[in-house]
Amino acid sequence: MESVPQKLPRLYQQVAEKLVTLIESGEYTIGMRLPAERDLAAMFKVSRPTIREAVIALELESYVEVRMGSGVYVIEHSKGKSRFSDKDVGPFELTEARALFEGEAAALAATMITEAELEELAETLDEMACENNVDTETHEAADKKFHMIIARATNNSAISSVIEELWDERESSELTHRMYEKVRNSGVKPSVEEHREVYEALKARDPQAARELMRAHLMRVIDSILEATEVEAVEAARHQVTKNRERFSKTRTIS
Repeated sequence: MESVPQKLPRLYQQVAEKLVTLIESGEYTIGMRLPAERDLAAMFKVSRPTIREAVIALELESYVEVRMGSGVYVIEHSKGKSRFSDKDVGPFELTEARALFEGEAAALAATMITEAELEELAETLDEMACENNVDTETHEAADKKFHMIIARATNNSAISSVIEELWDERESSELTHRMYEKVRNSGVKPSVEEHREVYEALKARDPQAARELMRAHLMRVIDSILEATEVEAVEAARHQVTKNRERFSKTRTIS
């Protein structure tokens, strides 16, 4: 039998492992601040979103502490081989995939959604609006319900299955959970108005508007993650974040 080739670790995992090596070798000692995000990105020749994911992965493994507005610091840890989950896609790639799949799903759903499904979406919007300032967990359940109604409205079980799998990835990913936690702690919650705009496009049976609005909504999720996980408060770093968004700008323009 032919052996199955081993899958390479994801890019952020490779960066995280290299940083672990530098920490455990004494290059970066306890209490030391890691180089600035832009410098790490240049050092490893990756994007700043990849550095964000690597840093959060290290935080989950208790190698570093992220101090907002100050930087990332090495903390006391137990030496040993770090194991980052191969199944953990990471929030940036995951949300980009959702933007592509759910954008097209919304366009298809606009051509065949039923009145009953539209009514169900309207009820879900009401749930989201009621829970937005009360119960985060319930609000996020309503958020998922909204997106899955649209997926099912495509009448394509393969599309619905892929979108549900992406949501399952989001819910099971420790890295993504930590990123979204930081977004919530910064005061950002899923926008009811953005969901309502998607609903109105579906109700109008407008595939192009439904596609564009769904994609724009999910790309703004990426923006909110970038903003909430920025650890450098200086204006120059904020300017650099804008450049990082170019990595995902192609997704916005695919038609």
